[in-house]
This record gives sequence, structure tokens and C-alpha cells, in this order.
Amino acid sequence: MTHPGQLLKENSLYAGKELGQNFLSNPATARMIVEKTGITEDSHVLEIGSGLGALTSHIAKITRHVTAIEKDSRLVPLLKQELATEDLLHVNIMNMDVLKADIPQIVQGGNQDSKLVVIGNLPYNISSQILFKLVEESHCIEKAFLMFQKELAKRIIASPGGRDYSRLSAVVQYAADINFVTDIGPGSFFPKPAVDSTILRFDFFEKKAFNRQQEKVLFNVIKAAFSKRRKSLKNSMCGGEFDFKKDFVEAVLEKAKIDSKRRAETLTVEEFKNLARAVWENT
Repeated sequence: MTHPGQLLKENSLYAGKELGQNFLSNPATARMIVEKTGITEDSHVLEIGSGLGALTSHIAKITRHVTAIEKDSRLVPLLKQELATEDLLHVNIMNMDVLKADIPQIVQGGNQDSKLVVIGNLPYNISSQILFKLVEESHCIEKAFLMFQKELAKRIIASPGGRDYSRLSAVVQYAADINFVTDIGPGSFFPKPAVDSTILRFDFFEKKAFNRQQEKVLFNVIKAAFSKRRKSLKNSMCGGEFDFKKDFVEAVLEKAKIDSKRRAETLTVEEFKNLARAVWENT
């Protein structure tokens, strides 16, 4: 693949800061990432943020079932050109915002019995939003290999009790088993970011404790609990966008056997599930 700096210069383009664009420029790094995913010729891969094809080309050399989503319309002709030079014409390129993508439809459109494998060098500015979306659609995703800013990756895998543990941590850990894959330094990107990046592997659980409606309650409970994270649960969960009343909050906390004076950051995923069950059964 052509170096992204050269491609952009030849076409009078630039990496858009507003889109969080830092393109993989080291072919060896791109190859290593794809190898670590363990995809096979039968895998149905959804790539998020395909950019100029650094990962796409390596993915497409392994499997013929590739859907690549790229929001920046400036890059799509260059991506098609780069793939064509390697005769990788089977990639389905979708020029759209991944946050608006119908992921279940992508699965159905691929005529595959298996679930998706999601791979992506995520735009830094919306990586949390993308991860929330993948959790919501995890019923049709087997696993994901995603690149984040190192600091955000630390928050995703953080354990309860520390300042890194957050709403994102609890939501994602409910839905998937998460493991560190590798760190990637700034030198593997163009332009070079000011921070290191980390790749995490997400193995989404086949069976989860809640159905889709109950999951929404769980996610609302977690969001409410972390809305005022410096306050106790009985105070942080009251009011807000979900309009939980004080008497109701105290009742469900008691039913879930959770001390109302605790803070959200101290609750395990299992405790959040117990609290969500109490909310579900009392509404």
C-alpha cells in the first residue's frame, strides 16, 4: 500500500483533526494487527474507519467477506484505487458514519451464518460512542479488535474502585471479556499522534443475563449512577434524565443489597446487574 502521506499529498488532501484521523503508515504493524485477529477465509469482517486501506488490504487477502466503513468521502476513491492495484475488488465499501450504520443488516447482507468480526483503528474523537454502539449490537458480533488511545483503553479495562473505572468500563465489561493485545507507538501513524495507542480484544458473550429491554434498563442505571460520580448512589441516581425519585432509588438499592452511601465507581458489574433487576421489577 502507498504511504498515506504520499497519497494525501498527491491528491492535495490532509488528515482531518475534526475526524480524528491518524492513518496507519507502517505495513509491518498493519500486518501484525491483522495476524493477531486470527481471522480466516470464512470470517465476515466489518472494518470501522478503513481510511486509506492499511488494514483493509491485509484483511481482504485473507477473507472475501469484508465490509469497510469510511465516513470521509474524500478518501473513498483513494481507498478503491489502492485496493484495485492489489486486485482486492471484493471489499464492500460503505461511505457513511458508523454511528448510523445498521450493523444487523450488514450481517444479513453478507449471507453469513456466523457473526461479525469487527476490526478498527477508531477515530479518537468518537471511539467511546462507537464502543457503546457495538455493545448494543453485540448479539450479531462475535469479537472485536479495536485500537484506542492508551488512556481510554485503561479506562475500558479498569477494575471497580479506582478513578479509571467508569460508565464505559461497566457497560463494556457486562457485554464482553476484554483482553490487552498490544501497544502501538506514534511512529506507526501518519500524522504521528501525541499519544500511544492500545489494541484491545473483545469477546462478546454468547449468552447474557438480560434480554434487550432489560439491557436498556441496565445501561440507564449505570448511566444514572455515574452521572454525579462524586456523590453517593442515593444522590447521584435521583432526578436526571431518567427522573428516578429518591424513595424509589432507596428502595431498589435496599432490594439489591447495596449500601446507598456507596459511589458508582465501587460497584462491580454483578452489583449493577442486581440493581438493574431491582429497578426492572419495581417499574
